[in-house]
Amino acid sequence: MDVIAKKQALSGRIRVPGSKSHTIRALILATLAEGRSYIHNPLPSADCLSTATAVPLIGAEVDLDINTEGVCGSTWVVDGAGAGIHLPSDVINVGNSGSLLYFLTPVAATFDGWSVFTGDESIRSRPVDHVVDVIRQMGAEAYITQPGSTGCPMIVRGPITKAKKIVTPGSVSSQYISGLMLAALRMTEPMEIELTNPKETPYLTMTKWWLESVGAKVSISDDFKHISVSAPKEVKAFERTVPSDWEAVAFPLIAALLGDSEVVIENIDGSGIQGDDAIVEILQSVGADIEWDKENETLTVRGGKKARDGIGRLSTEKLPEGTLRVAMSDFPDAICALAVIACFIDGKTVLEDAAVCRRKETDRIAVLKKQLTLLGADVEEGEDYLIIHGHAPVHSDGTVNDLFALHGGIVESYGDHRIAMSLACLGLGLPEQEQLIIRNAECCSVSFPHFFDEMNKTGANYKER
Repeated sequence: MDVIAKKQALSGRIRVPGSKSHTIRALILATLAEGRSYIHNPLPSADCLSTATAVPLIGAEVDLDINTEGVCGSTWVVDGAGAGIHLPSDVINVGNSGSLLYFLTPVAATFDGWSVFTGDESIRSRPVDHVVDVIRQMGAEAYITQPGSTGCPMIVRGPITKAKKIVTPGSVSSQYISGLMLAALRMTEPMEIELTNPKETPYLTMTKWWLESVGAKVSISDDFKHISVSAPKEVKAFERTVPSDWEAVAFPLIAALLGDSEVVIENIDGSGIQGDDAIVEILQSVGADIEWDKENETLTVRGGKKARDGIGRLSTEKLPEGTLRVAMSDFPDAICALAVIACFIDGKTVLEDAAVCRRKETDRIAVLKKQLTLLGADVEEGEDYLIIHGHAPVHSDGTVNDLFALHGGIVESYGDHRIAMSLACLGLGLPEQEQLIIRNAECCSVSFPHFFDEMNKTGANYKER
């Protein structure tokens, strides 16, 4: 599906879906638990549905409350496998979900026999050699099946009931570390993990929160280099409401700042568990008109002439050295949204400490450099950074800025949901008469089902081609 985006002013309210990260953790923990768990406000995205399809292979029963039109309900019920959890009854195909792959493979090391993992083309290109290493450190067997490859298919053989101390960088991804922490629930002794270069640390805090909610004892040092997890005697079933997804909030948020818009984003998670909420303070530092009402769980975002100063110009001029610097290691999934909005910020933006972004659904650093440059942006690429020299569409007095040079064109999503959504938002801020065509935009369903429909309710006027 190709989608056409043009300049639009947005208004109204939009509700973002539940968190993908929380939903997948909830499904796996409910599978490990004894009894029936209730998960409210889950995200019915492709990755979460892949998880809901995978966990029955190891003993869970999942009811997605699907109606006659094939739409999932707002509460999912999981009858956990508990002590009856077993070797997968079939190959586990994780689809496009790196979270599912990295979470479940360490758990598979506790099963007696071989577990086989694969996924779509994107997943099969993502590295798993670091996972193989930690699973072997646990005392189990793990192999990549294709000679010379670093990706799936991957096979894992247990069983192990206790693990040796595990030492690993933690810089490739936090997801496999969360997988180790989940696997600790199957251990007879505490699991000790040493990270030499921890990244994406808010996600480790999220996993800690979930594990503690089911009775595990978890300690994480202040520098995130030392993690210890002790399993409870029994993981009991639970009832939880999945909070909203800050990774999804980023897209209507930046879209509202690109035109004469006023949008209220509902169902905002104020718990602080998701690191991506840092985007609010980052954008406020360059002048974005954003109000966060934590009591009512809303963000009110005003852009362009709808901003309280009547101009809505974004600029780095009040920042040190006139530069917006953002370390991406704690919330790397925000790089797509931030790179796009940076094209509309007057001044220099440096998105750094971002090497992990090269190992997502795509090499996001390379893809963003290529696609934004095609549209007239001034972008520099380094091994672990992007530098964007942006120009606001207007000067501080509201007059047109002739240096603003973004234009329309045809761009590729490369099957990456966050690339697709960020470029779709960029199209809303283009000059009049310009249009942007985003190819293969259906991949948005991986994390934000019905993204275009929901955005159109605020006046985005996206159209399929």
